[in-house]
Amino acid sequence: MKKLFVMACAALMTQVGVAQERGVLGQANTPNVALKSINLGDCKWTEGFWADKFEVAETNMVPYMGEVLTGDVGHALNNFKIAAGMKEGKHQGMHWHDGDFYKWIEAAMYVYAQNGDKTLLEEIDGYIKIIGEAQEDDGYIQTQVQLRSNVDRYENRKYHEMYNTGHLLTSACIHHRVTGQSNFLDIAVKHADFLYKTFNTDNPRYGRFGFNQTQIMGLVEMYRTTGNKNYLDLAERFINNRGKYEVEETPETQGYPIGDMVQERVALRDADEAVGHAVLALYYYAGAADVASETGEQALVDALDRLWDNVTNKKMYVTGAVGQAHYGASTNRDKIEEGFIDAYMMPNMTAYNETCANVCNSMFSYRMLGLHGESKYADIMELVLYNSGLSGISLEGKDYFYSNPLRMVHGSRDYSKHNTETPVREPYLECFCCPPNIVRTIAKSANWAYSLSKDGLAVNLYGSNRLETKLQDGSTIILNQVTNYPWEGTVNITVEKAKKQAFDVMLRIPKWAVGSSVKVNNEAVDVKVVEGEFATINRKWKKGDIITLDMPMEVQLVEANPLIEEARNQVAVKRGPIVYCVETPDLPKGTKILDVYFKGGAPLKVNYDKDLLGGVATVEAPILIRKDQTKEDMYSTVDVPKFDESSIQLVPYFTWNNRGKAEMTVFMPVIWNNL
Repeated sequence: MKKLFVMACAALMTQVGVAQERGVLGQANTPNVALKSINLGDCKWTEGFWADKFEVAETNMVPYMGEVLTGDVGHALNNFKIAAGMKEGKHQGMHWHDGDFYKWIEAAMYVYAQNGDKTLLEEIDGYIKIIGEAQEDDGYIQTQVQLRSNVDRYENRKYHEMYNTGHLLTSACIHHRVTGQSNFLDIAVKHADFLYKTFNTDNPRYGRFGFNQTQIMGLVEMYRTTGNKNYLDLAERFINNRGKYEVEETPETQGYPIGDMVQERVALRDADEAVGHAVLALYYYAGAADVASETGEQALVDALDRLWDNVTNKKMYVTGAVGQAHYGASTNRDKIEEGFIDAYMMPNMTAYNETCANVCNSMFSYRMLGLHGESKYADIMELVLYNSGLSGISLEGKDYFYSNPLRMVHGSRDYSKHNTETPVREPYLECFCCPPNIVRTIAKSANWAYSLSKDGLAVNLYGSNRLETKLQDGSTIILNQVTNYPWEGTVNITVEKAKKQAFDVMLRIPKWAVGSSVKVNNEAVDVKVVEGEFATINRKWKKGDIITLDMPMEVQLVEANPLIEEARNQVAVKRGPIVYCVETPDLPKGTKILDVYFKGGAPLKVNYDKDLLGGVATVEAPILIRKDQTKEDMYSTVDVPKFDESSIQLVPYFTWNNRGKAEMTVFMPVIWNNL
C-alpha cells in the first residue's frame, strides 16, 4: 500500500510539472512564485488587435528580419559562417550582433509554437548547425572575438560577451521547449559549462565582468531546463559580484563607462534607485527576479520591490517608456548613456526611451507579476505593449525606431550627429538590438496573456484568443475569449472545458478601469471588483459558462506629477491602455506641433476608423492653434496670445510616423474652458 501511495504521489508530481514544463519561463518546479507561465503555444490569438499583430509578425516581421540577418546587410549569419570556416571574411556589426541573431531565432520559435510550420523549423535548425560549427571545442562562442586576432577571450567587457551568452542560453531553452529537440540546447550546455568553469571564481578580474547581464536570465532558464544547479549558482554569483569590488578603471573596463552606468557601485540588495544604462539595469533586475523565484531570498525580493517602485513611479513615461536620456549623469555623478537620470527629470523632445529598455521594462514586470501575483505588474506590461513597445516598429513590420520620444519637432535637432535617434523609422539600424527584441515580444505576447495560480488561473491581458492548457493540478482548462479590446471594454470568456472541482479565475481590473463590473452567465457575482487588482471568481465551472467583464473606456486626460517640469500645465490623452498623440497629418496645413494647445473641459468623441492606420479608434478633440508665436528669439515679450479654434483627431501613439515624416506630441499645453 505504501509503495502504491509513493507511486501515486510521484505520478501527481509529474503531472503537476507537465503543466509548466514548456513555459516562456520554465517554472515547472519553481517554488517561490504566485503565478506561473503557461506552456508555449497553449494560448493563440484568434482575431482582433493582437491576432493582427501576430499575423504581421508571422508574415512580415520574422521573415524580413531573417532576410536581413542572414544576408549581407545584417551579416550576423555570415559572422557565424566565417567563424565556422565556411566563408572568408571579417566580423561585421556591433559586438552584440550574435545576440541579435539569437533573439531572432527565439522570435521564430514563438511563431513556430503557434503555427507548426516545419519549413521554418528546418530553416532555423540549419542556422543552429552553423552556430554549432562555429563553437570552439571547449564551448566558447563569440564571433566578435573569435574573428579578431588582436582580442582575447574576456579581455574587455566592452565586447559584450555576456550579453550574447544570455541570449544564446535563453533562445536555446525556448527552442528545446517548443520542439523537444536538443540540437541547440547541446550548444548552450557546452557553453554554459564553459562559463561556469571560467567565472565560478573570486578572481576580481572576472568579478566585474558581467555588466550586461542577460546571462543571469539565461543561466536560470538553463537550470530550469536541465536541472544543473551550477547554472543557478553562477547566476547568483553574478548578482553577488555587483557592488563587491572597488569601482576603478582596469584593463577589463577600459572603453566603457564604469560605476552606476553598469550598476556596480551599489550591491543589488542595498539598491533603492534605478541607475545607469536602462537596458543593462532592467535585464539585471529581471534576472535577479528569476533567481529570487528559485531561491526565495527575501532580501533580493525587497530590493526588486524598491527598484520597481522607483522605475515605475519616478522614472517612467506615461507610455511605459524608460531611460530618459542618451547622455547624462547618475545621482552619484557617474557618466551614463542610454539610461536613467534623476527622478522626475522627464524631457519629452529629447526623451531617449530605447525600444529595448521599454521591452525590458515589461519583462521585469512580467517576472514581478509571477513573484507577487499582483495585477499592477500586468498593468505595466500592457502599457508597454500597446505604446512604447509597439512604437518601435512600423505597422507593416519592417522599419524600426531605436529611441521613442514623446515629442518630435522638425529642425529641433541635428540627427546627423546622433547614431540611434532618427526622425523616421529605418529599415535597418547598425545597432540592431532593438528590432529583434520587439519582434520576439510581439511573437510571444500570447504567452503572457494568462498565468497559472495555485488554485486556478489569472487573465493578465485581454484580446480574442483560445486557451487550452493544464492547471497546476494537471487538469485541462479550455477557454475562448472574445473581445474588441483595446477599442472596446467588453470581454467575454467562455468556458469550454474545466474540471468538476471549484477553482479560481482571476480577472485583471486595470487601474484605469474605474467602475468595472463582472458577471457570469449574465448575472452579477459576489466578487470584489477594484481597479488595480485581480477580481477572483471561485466556483465550480461548467461547459458553456460565460464570464463577462465590462470596463468603462472613457477618454481620460492625464497630467504629470508637478515635479516633472517638462510637462507642467500640459495634458496627455489616454483611453483604456492606449496613449494618444497629435500628429501633423491630422492638423490644418502648415500648423506646427508647438502651436497646438488642448482645449480642456470640452467634450471628446471616440471614432473607430477601420481604414486608418490598420484600424484604430481615434479621439476627436477641440484644440486651439496659436497664431502669433513666430519669433525665433530665445526669449520674447508676450501680450495676449491669439488663437484659432479647430477640431482634430488624435491617433494612438504607437501608430505615429506611419504616414510619412511628421511632427508629433503626446503632451500638450492646456487651456481650460472653465477658467
